[in-house]
Amino acid sequence: MEEILIEDIEEVMSEVDEELYYVDVHFKATGKIETFMTTDNTIKKGDMVVLESEFGGDFAFACNDAYTGSDKIDLKLIERKATDQDLKAYKKNEEDAKEALAFCKKQAAMLGLDMRLVMAEYTLDRTKLTFIYTADERVDFRELLKILAANFHCRIELRQIGARDKAKLVKGIGPCGRELCCGKFINDFDMVSINMAKNQLLALNIQKLSGHCGKLMCCLKYEDDAYKELRKGLPKLNAQIEYEGVLYRVTSMNVIARTCKLENRESAIYITLDDLLAKGIVKTPNKNKPEKKVKEDAKTEELPE
Repeated sequence: MEEILIEDIEEVMSEVDEELYYVDVHFKATGKIETFMTTDNTIKKGDMVVLESEFGGDFAFACNDAYTGSDKIDLKLIERKATDQDLKAYKKNEEDAKEALAFCKKQAAMLGLDMRLVMAEYTLDRTKLTFIYTADERVDFRELLKILAANFHCRIELRQIGARDKAKLVKGIGPCGRELCCGKFINDFDMVSINMAKNQLLALNIQKLSGHCGKLMCCLKYEDDAYKELRKGLPKLNAQIEYEGVLYRVTSMNVIARTCKLENRESAIYITLDDLLAKGIVKTPNKNKPEKKVKEDAKTEELPE
């Protein structure tokens, strides 16, 4: 057997890498963006491509031109750019999917199923039809599945998604005036907590802090690390501060502008956070209050005879 040297393997791998290109593609059914490999360097942003899957060809949209230099490995391959025939089939599948969605909604209502259907999608070769829905609880759709399979004569998938995934599919405009982040680029949703709003010193108004999905807005997480860093060493809101010999309470802070507001019953002043750190003295409340001690002593005091 001929011996294969490591140098020969590296040379072959380098030749393969030069022929491979990478394309980020967007799936309509899930709204996700994933990276695929291809040997076709003519794929441009906006092109439709066909991806071979175990259930038949899937359609996706190229998010950018084919590029090189990615360090990603074990990626699936793009089968080809969509042909005119593929585009015609895709448009017909879109129209038929709308009718299938209306039929599924009607059947679900007749069966009394508590599910809200969002969209339906055929694979390119029509071997699979996917229905996407939201529901508050687990839905027993076995009877519905039988009806759909008998009517459409293909593989049926009923996929339940959450409120955030629905917002990602439906898309929309956020309070910032731009397209929703979930519909634009977010693939996987990270945990967002109310503590992130507290770190940014935002008013805890759930309606204003919630997105289209009814959950806390994903953008609260973007600057959380920055606000944590900026707030290091600063007193908490409502903390008592002695500043230039006068006792105040910290009523507001702007860590970006580096300013804060100090108030007491007589006055209110605005100072910089640098002045606060340099001249302010944090007053910690005395936990051993004399009133409590007096009351405790009164309980043990013996009554005079």
